[in-house]
Amino acid sequence: MGQKVNPKAFRLGNLNTWSSQWFAKKKYRDFLRQDVELRDYVSRKYREAAIDKVVIERSPNLINVIIHTARPGVIIGRGGEGIEALKKFLKNKLKHDIRLEIQEIRNPDTRAQLVAQRAAEQLERRIPFRRILKQIIDRVSQNKEVQGIKIAVAGRLDGSEMSRLEWLSKGKIPLQTLRADVDFGKAEAQTTYGVIGVKTWIYRGEVFEKNK
Repeated sequence: MGQKVNPKAFRLGNLNTWSSQWFAKKKYRDFLRQDVELRDYVSRKYREAAIDKVVIERSPNLINVIIHTARPGVIIGRGGEGIEALKKFLKNKLKHDIRLEIQEIRNPDTRAQLVAQRAAEQLERRIPFRRILKQIIDRVSQNKEVQGIKIAVAGRLDGSEMSRLEWLSKGKIPLQTLRADVDFGKAEAQTTYGVIGVKTWIYRGEVFEKNK
């Protein structure tokens, strides 16, 4: 059987870094639980904001939360009301000073997580999965930064009685090459037939030492 490894975890320390950037000995379990709950809350509350990732940096007196999103206006709100409300909520929940940073993603078609979320949203609107796969492949492959893409969906596709896996790819996806910049994302579509999982791989070329 094939042993499947998360492409991001496989390249930690080489091309990718950790989403939680802090060190703790005594309170490691508590900090880790807080990070997981914080990311879950932000992802659920701002599902329409197209959030790629949430980076958390901790210091003795401050927690810095960096949200990478393709739609920053959804989080910031009118006149900054949204971001201030989020900052106040996190401060009361974590009992710590919070600093929020919103980083806009200029090219969402190169982020695997955002592509997977878009596919899940279309599946929830009952669009045929084959049309979704083909449209996403055609759109993403037109981007000059993308050299390969693969997208897979699994579940009771189109309401079939038996769940199955379907996938479509274009270009190349070198999963075993450490210098290959392969982004990975996954999402879930809540449909009337059950949950349909979506996974996306996007290859953005090789990264050499001199280009870092």
